[in-house]
Amino acid sequence: MKPFLYLSLLLASPVASQAGDEDFPGDYRLLLPSTIPALTDLETNIYFDNTYLALNPDNFLVDVIARRGRHQEHRWTYRPATEPEKRDIGDHVVTLELRNQKNEIIGRASTKVQARSREVSAEAKPKSLLIMGDSLTNASVYSGRITELVKEDGLPLRLIGTRGPGAEAQPGGGDGSGNRNEGYGGWTALRFATKYTGIARGGEYKQCGSPFLYQAGNADPKLDFARYCKEFNEGDAPDFVTILLGCNDTFHGTDETVEERIDVMFEHFDIILTMIHDHDPATKVGAILPMPPAASQEAFGENYASGQTRWQYRRNQHRLLERMVETFGDRDKSNVYLVPAWLNLDPVDGFPSRESKAHAHSETIVRRQINGVHPSKEGYRQMGDAIYAWIRSFE
Repeated sequence: MKPFLYLSLLLASPVASQAGDEDFPGDYRLLLPSTIPALTDLETNIYFDNTYLALNPDNFLVDVIARRGRHQEHRWTYRPATEPEKRDIGDHVVTLELRNQKNEIIGRASTKVQARSREVSAEAKPKSLLIMGDSLTNASVYSGRITELVKEDGLPLRLIGTRGPGAEAQPGGGDGSGNRNEGYGGWTALRFATKYTGIARGGEYKQCGSPFLYQAGNADPKLDFARYCKEFNEGDAPDFVTILLGCNDTFHGTDETVEERIDVMFEHFDIILTMIHDHDPATKVGAILPMPPAASQEAFGENYASGQTRWQYRRNQHRLLERMVETFGDRDKSNVYLVPAWLNLDPVDGFPSRESKAHAHSETIVRRQINGVHPSKEGYRQMGDAIYAWIRSFE
């Protein structure tokens, strides 16, 4: 994949517009990847609220220029068809124009949707995948969706890991689903690189140390990915590793402190990358861009009372997107890639909600979101679709 592209003028952001890009007034920081992997018979989305930064997104209009897909109220959606004549297979340019109330274009960005067939070649060789992350990964829903797609398509891909319902470390040796991962609630890149407790297999995640840290005698614990692979992948390096971090690394950041927090994250993220590629430089590492929050402040009020606003979290998340693009967006030759799954997650109907009274004296029933950062089962499955499309993009 090529690095992500900025096509808007970022007046208040320390990120500069790339040379040759058009300049637009405002600080809306419209961001699209240069490419989006897509598969036939699998829905691919661009949810507009995830693409730019605005306190009140409904004050702006997104206009879509594309020969494929449908422009709906809050998204562009595309489900490439295998038939007739496989005309949907190929590369399709999608351009977003951000317009204000005067119908002025204040931002423009383009991406190339690369639609490929889900059909698996009879010559496909067995491969393995390690999924790493925080509580979004520990939920084991998007990894479960990947195992579901693998079985549907007959893809010879095996998930490895010590956690998840399919992990042998689970009571009874796992449920046989193949749904394995290394997901730990509340974790950061720093914890994966440095946390050692002597407990790294099974157990409650708050007690666990990094699954990749080993101690020999009285020596200091060291990252040993080769040993991990020997124990859990028959000695072979995984063909793919995906890493989804950032939520906890930046959650408590402010505009004044978020850069420092991202610096700490990247320092340890690079340690993890080095660990993986010191064992085998051919392993393809997918750095999954951080997921957007739920669309409503009510979700944050439910989880964090008055301790966090949706707007601050969204600003932190968008800044992390920008920094990841700057830092990791041009490392394909080193087998480090950015995975644009954040665009595929519905910030409204991809998060949990429930019905309740509008207030204590009202009989009116309203639906409120109830989780600020953890998607619903349906939202997790959207994430799984996008990550699976990235894995299949290398065929």
